[in-house]
Amino acid sequence: MTNAFAPRPVEDFEDEFDLDMGYVASGPASGVRPGDDLDAPYAPGGDARGIDDEAARPPLQFTTPAVAAAPAARAHSAEPFEGQVPVVAGFNPVGDLVAGASAAFSPPALGGGGPEVSVPRIAIHVFAERQDTLAAAERAGQDRRLSRATTQIRVGGVAAAVEAYQHEPTPPLIIVECLKDPQTLLWEVDQLAEVCDAGTKVVVIGATNDILLFRELMRRGVSEYLVAPLQPLQLIAAIGGLFSDPAQPFVGRSIAFVGARGGTGSSSVAHNTAYAMSERIGANTVIVDYDLPFGTAGLDFNQDPLNGVADALSQPDRLDPVLLDRMMVRCTDKLSLFAAPATLDVDWDISPEAFEEVTNQIRSTAPFVVLDLPHLWSGWMRRTLIAADEVVVVATPDLASLRNAKNMIDLIRQGRPNDAPPRLVLNQVGVPGRPEIPAKEFGAALGVHPSLVIPFDPKVFGAAANNGQMILDAGAKSKAADAFQMLAQIVSRRELPMLAGPKGKAGKGDGRSMFSGLFKKKS
Repeated sequence: MTNAFAPRPVEDFEDEFDLDMGYVASGPASGVRPGDDLDAPYAPGGDARGIDDEAARPPLQFTTPAVAAAPAARAHSAEPFEGQVPVVAGFNPVGDLVAGASAAFSPPALGGGGPEVSVPRIAIHVFAERQDTLAAAERAGQDRRLSRATTQIRVGGVAAAVEAYQHEPTPPLIIVECLKDPQTLLWEVDQLAEVCDAGTKVVVIGATNDILLFRELMRRGVSEYLVAPLQPLQLIAAIGGLFSDPAQPFVGRSIAFVGARGGTGSSSVAHNTAYAMSERIGANTVIVDYDLPFGTAGLDFNQDPLNGVADALSQPDRLDPVLLDRMMVRCTDKLSLFAAPATLDVDWDISPEAFEEVTNQIRSTAPFVVLDLPHLWSGWMRRTLIAADEVVVVATPDLASLRNAKNMIDLIRQGRPNDAPPRLVLNQVGVPGRPEIPAKEFGAALGVHPSLVIPFDPKVFGAAANNGQMILDAGAKSKAADAFQMLAQIVSRRELPMLAGPKGKAGKGDGRSMFSGLFKKKS
């Protein structure tokens, strides 16, 4: 599991646009207790501890870290095997192999494009021994993905959990840490099982990376086993995996666009980026215009605005795939639109819960959902920005945008401690006669490297807006069109498909990847 993204230092970039780019099972049945001499020789019928009962022998023999692994057929046997070869302490080929495979095939950090997790409204109790585990659990409890869950963190391991649940019911999820040897860990897990209520899920954090220990814990009913030290995202992914429902539809990636101030062009950037994602990358995309009284999505796409978003927000509990499909306007084969009604007849006093529910329902309809957010501040705006998978702040190079963008980015960073910082897009750069803050200084003041700098081009943008077209159609050869294709690749984390043109060459403007220029041969 990778670490959470950290803010990167400001680097030099182009002015036009730039990419931010052998254990013995223990327990009452085995006759083994913590403190027993497990190194004493074992012989059938009796041993150094005086255990003569054949039924009291351990059900499974594990491999100690200081002993080389035996053949696979013998590793699962309850009988001890001969020919064990002493090796260097800490040698664990099976555990290292499993850990390496997990790291190779596991998805990226959740904040950087991994699958979204959804944790229901449950109580989570954490009993940790290490200070870094306590810090990781506290950081995970503040994450947006666990916002609906209630996390309670206590100092102490399995013994503290057993003592606590002697007199109180157990929550749906318990996370316990035990840094002792594996046989003691298994024995303490057995003690915890005696005080747990039916249906309680248990996650164990240990210090031993061994596949056989993992299998034995699974056999005893443990839901997950993690090896310390932990990262917050690793803990979040484990919790989300326990409560994922395969029967539920997939959850698309939400990308929120917000302007640092009025007039920055965040709606135009959002719409053109979504159009580039659907037409150039080929991904099914939905645009949701949450600017109910003044939304321009219908105008930009030359579509008659329906009351789709307004109807959905007024009855979020009745939404289903069929109703959502009726509320959407199909712009192209891969682009759908939830246009704003753009009327002032209603005050649009809608609860934050309604916005959250509608957004979650729409995310089940397409891989990418672009949220066009208005320039206002309210409870639902704060929750929507913090809950989005990706946030893009659009600003112009002036002092008001700098102040507002800094306030937004600082708040979003605080509410999303385990996610990458918001993307910064500088729009309308190079207005003739207007004093501007240089892009490099603008990014340095915010501590965020601008992902894109879009040059001022009133002719192309004005013609596209008046004709209800996108920049890719109105000015396919303009720098702004290339910028939107670049931004579409950044926020979707996908490259443009390489389309074959005449004489086997890539079609100009259609098949160019943002990395293709790095591999061109110099003439």
